[in-house]
Amino acid sequence: MLHVPRHARPQRDGPAAPANGTAMSPPRPVHARAARRLLVAQVIGCVAASECHAKATPTPLAYFLHSAGPASAPVRLLGWGLAALCVGVCVAIATLLALAFRGTREAADLSLQSDATPEDKEAEARGAAAEGRANRGNASGNDSGTASPTDRVANRIVGFGTAISTVLLFGALLSMLRVLAAVADPPRASTLTVHVTAYDWWWKASYSTPSGASFATANEIHIPTGEPVQIELESADVIHAFWVPALAGKTQAIPGQVNRQWIEADHPGIWRGQCTQFCGPQHAHMALEVVAEPPAAFARWTGNQARPAATPGNAAAQHGAQIFMARCAACHTVRGTDATGAQGPDLTHLASRRLIAAGALANTSANRLDWIAHAQRIKPGSLMPGFVLTPAEAGDLAAWLDTLQ
Repeated sequence: MLHVPRHARPQRDGPAAPANGTAMSPPRPVHARAARRLLVAQVIGCVAASECHAKATPTPLAYFLHSAGPASAPVRLLGWGLAALCVGVCVAIATLLALAFRGTREAADLSLQSDATPEDKEAEARGAAAEGRANRGNASGNDSGTASPTDRVANRIVGFGTAISTVLLFGALLSMLRVLAAVADPPRASTLTVHVTAYDWWWKASYSTPSGASFATANEIHIPTGEPVQIELESADVIHAFWVPALAGKTQAIPGQVNRQWIEADHPGIWRGQCTQFCGPQHAHMALEVVAEPPAAFARWTGNQARPAATPGNAAAQHGAQIFMARCAACHTVRGTDATGAQGPDLTHLASRRLIAAGALANTSANRLDWIAHAQRIKPGSLMPGFVLTPAEAGDLAAWLDTLQ
């Protein structure tokens, strides 16, 4: 077969070969290198942006990474300890398996490299069989046989592993018991009690402050920083579970029974909570927020919440109040008006909250109207019906709802 030199071969869709006949290496694709560099830069930029966004807005339920109070810090440390224990066990098992496979492979390689003749191999096999029969005879005759070195090593490994596992599991049990004891009761008596009632699918928070103020809000619990707060939990329908992972563990809300837990925040902030007991189709959309404020700010908030709703100051808001009384007062309460319904959330200071529909929507004027008109689209199966409003009615109702600060 005739060999054609590289420089003599025809070039396809490329530069011509030099006239002196020397071989020319193909040009490096500059555009490909630039594309790779751009891709790497984009990946690095995305990772950096993700980290910055995670620091600015941490994952709401990242209890494994964040804790903001003395009732949640021991649980987080326990979680890290148990995770480290599990990772260590997995690494140890993987290492032992790798060593076992490596030993088996080395034995197989030595067997393949053996230069023994077939007759020698057959004699060796007969000797091994005779030794095995002798060992079995010794065992049946209750003679004290001697274990092979491999068996002794294996027995030591099994015994050592059993002892270490027992010690680690016992240590994990003691750690869990210590954490349970640490979070069972607050370090000092609570001065504030919030009664939380779970509904399908929202939360009612009733306050009785030391100053004598009593009021109710929905899906938003305010607490003072640095003070333990007693939470009394019950359910109005099915079993729910109250969980604000940055502040405390889970507690069940059971119909006909009052369960208690305590929460405390070390510093101001807003932490998301969630129902963690499956309670129906909108279980995932049954969230709440805990807002921790300095004591002075919390006192101002409770004073504002204890006041009745403001009187509408213009004709549009007054007409909106009339629309609300005609269509919504049977289910909702607005203190200071004739609306005294108990099936839905108290809306006396609705516009002061961050979220509506148990965390499903941001609390804006447009979202409030969207929720009123399309509640079954946003949360199918909820008790909130949708209302058909004319544009004029929607504008007047929005004007009145905006006054509920």
